[in-house]
Amino acid sequence: MLDVDPLTWDPPAGRITGIADGTVVRALGIPYARAERFAPPEPWPVFDEPYPATTPSPVAPQSQATFVDQLLHPVEGLVVDEHCQRLSITAPAEVAPGERLPVVVWIHGGSYVIGGGDLPIYDAHDLVSEQRVVFVSVTFRLGVLGFLGDGATVPANLGLLDLVAALRWVRANIAAFGGDPELVTVAGQSAGGDAAAHLMISDGAAGLFRRAIIQSAPLGLSRGRARMNRAMLRAVGVVGPDLSLDAVLERQALGERAAAPFGLSGGMPYGTQYGFAPLPAERGLDAAWSAVAPGIDVLIGSGDDETGMYVPLVPGLRSIARSRIVRPLLRWLLVRPLSEVIYGRDVRRFAARHRAAGGRATTYRLHRGVTTKPTGAVHMSDLPLLLGGRAAWAGSRFVTEQDWAEVERRGPAFRAIWAEFARTGRVTAADDETLTFDRG
Repeated sequence: MLDVDPLTWDPPAGRITGIADGTVVRALGIPYARAERFAPPEPWPVFDEPYPATTPSPVAPQSQATFVDQLLHPVEGLVVDEHCQRLSITAPAEVAPGERLPVVVWIHGGSYVIGGGDLPIYDAHDLVSEQRVVFVSVTFRLGVLGFLGDGATVPANLGLLDLVAALRWVRANIAAFGGDPELVTVAGQSAGGDAAAHLMISDGAAGLFRRAIIQSAPLGLSRGRARMNRAMLRAVGVVGPDLSLDAVLERQALGERAAAPFGLSGGMPYGTQYGFAPLPAERGLDAAWSAVAPGIDVLIGSGDDETGMYVPLVPGLRSIARSRIVRPLLRWLLVRPLSEVIYGRDVRRFAARHRAAGGRATTYRLHRGVTTKPTGAVHMSDLPLLLGGRAAWAGSRFVTEQDWAEVERRGPAFRAIWAEFARTGRVTAADDETLTFDRG
């Protein structure tokens, strides 16, 4: 997999050994916190002995997502662990003594129920090598173990609390890896973008990051979820500490079924809950985001055809989409309106509120992905331009083998835009065939 060539770092967390991988170095699967089931995270103790950070982070317990298997290459050998609070660091191989590089803390997507920080599609080798940033990918609790609780017997936002704990670890330790703790950008796509937005207003996260990149966040589904959450809690019932993980996931599925009648929100039933630590009550959201706006630069956007990702997965729509006559109608009557409601509309609202409160916000619109027809700039179609490599993406539903040359042509410019924002909080690249910007 990687050429094992140990390197050593000495952060306050204790000595860590990692591996060299060509032009980058990696420290993989570092524990940043620990927690018993349904307990808030606690800092991991200082390592008594050198910690061998040579194994990717495990993924949180999760059900198999058949639709993802249809879109992406299968990942072999994934380790599942309920105690998944781990992070991995990728940094340039050559960092001068005292050099402090921008830090990007990546939060993976997956509707808060699937995914992991060290999946191949999130490999930051090219971003780090080209742009000289330090990249931190975080794995955290998901689903019923991370994002469903009554706030009394079970905390409601444990996965978000994990992320706050990870940011604290980064703040305390990243300088040892060449990163600047004063120049941290939280970035995420889909549910990861949603989490990045909510970390801005999370109690305990103030001062832990300076910028936020919010990619294709389903902010249109984030409000008005209290009744759905109560229905899910009733359906799931008590999940005891001794219940097996298989049984836990069966309970999680009961919660998903209970959420189904609640419309679009039921499509992402697990997620942040307002009014429970570390988030304010729903009525206080706008005030909370306005209060933090002057201290956090924001880059936020989405694609023209986000919901088009799901078209090939619906048997009836898949057959209709093959018709050259019907395909444009499907795009304009279904894909684009739903994309606007779930992803696009709140980009403009978020940016307008942020600017009105004295913050700096840049919005972007992705017009063209490297995807198979007829999906256009669909959900996740920006990721191959930013993270992952040929082995992760080429031949998937997102990038055909013959289109990979286009990824290699456009990817460096895309990565440069994201890295420039992490360094300066600004986007100066000219509008092009892929992206347009509104700098406000």
